[in-house]
Amino acid sequence: MELEIERLLRMAWLAWILPILIVSFPSSHLNSLHHILLVCAGRGKICNSSSRLNKLTVPQKFFSHFYVFAVIWTSFLLLATWEYAHKIGSLVSEATSHSTVASYLTGGSHIFSIYKTQSTSLEHNYRIWRSVFLLILMEFQVLRRLYESLYVFNYSSTAQMHICGYLTGFFFYTAAPLSLCCNCAPEVFTFVANRVAEFIVKGKEHMPPVEFQWLEFLSPLLKLGWFQWIGAVIFFCGWLHQCRCHAILGNLREVKEQDNDYRIPHGDWFEVASSPHYLAEIVMYAGLVVASGGLDLTVWLMFAFVMANLVFAAAETHRWYKRKFDNYPSNRYAIIPFLY
Repeated sequence: MELEIERLLRMAWLAWILPILIVSFPSSHLNSLHHILLVCAGRGKICNSSSRLNKLTVPQKFFSHFYVFAVIWTSFLLLATWEYAHKIGSLVSEATSHSTVASYLTGGSHIFSIYKTQSTSLEHNYRIWRSVFLLILMEFQVLRRLYESLYVFNYSSTAQMHICGYLTGFFFYTAAPLSLCCNCAPEVFTFVANRVAEFIVKGKEHMPPVEFQWLEFLSPLLKLGWFQWIGAVIFFCGWLHQCRCHAILGNLREVKEQDNDYRIPHGDWFEVASSPHYLAEIVMYAGLVVASGGLDLTVWLMFAFVMANLVFAAAETHRWYKRKFDNYPSNRYAIIPFLY
């Protein structure tokens, strides 16, 4: 089942990445496909209202819908995985017991297989606690994005987004948290199902008492490797800059009724890029790749989707700014300073 989940996630990420990559190559044969993709990805100021395809739109303030979903789904995965990780044990290898040593001294022949079993078990535990760590980082992201969608962005009453972009949001916030724990998700789902079944059969009165101790839940996270902590530093660097950039964008339209009052944003990474909030998001997901250890193909594909999608959107946003403002700063790049 684990392989099935990983395979489905990888196929899903590829299915969303390939069309973006295909239309990125200039070709007259791909102009119509590029236009369709642009319309479907359009939202707010880059929404093409003249297109017949753009009749299928929803208000841009519906962004909050998939952030509510993201918080619920990510929180469920985090709490379930964290509880399962706590049940299976820590990341510290216990010393070989006296009985094991005695068995070896009296002629026992399984001492090396026991060491191998312990090593495999520790590696398995490490992967699960690493998934917990990644989900904690994702939880920080989705909680902040929900807050921003409700209290920071002043979406105008006429701002729209295409229904495809709306559904893409639900896909992303379903697949992204699951990609961070897909190597243990089947075990976690089985664990949760067994706990629910136990609760139904035994009832609340006969369930074992819940004893929550912060140290037992947090100490294994402190024993993770330096990849995880370097990845966390990269993640929060992007996280803080995106927070600042979103605050700048939110303050550009202080009154919601000012539907067409667009201004050039200034400050933070806006001085070097037209869409620094997209750049910050790419930095965050690069941090998740590092924190995952860099060996998980599913996490790499998730990052590839984030990068392809945001670079595509940033290019169109940059073109819109240049068409809209004659005095738009010429030193700004679309998303990656000094490169693109």
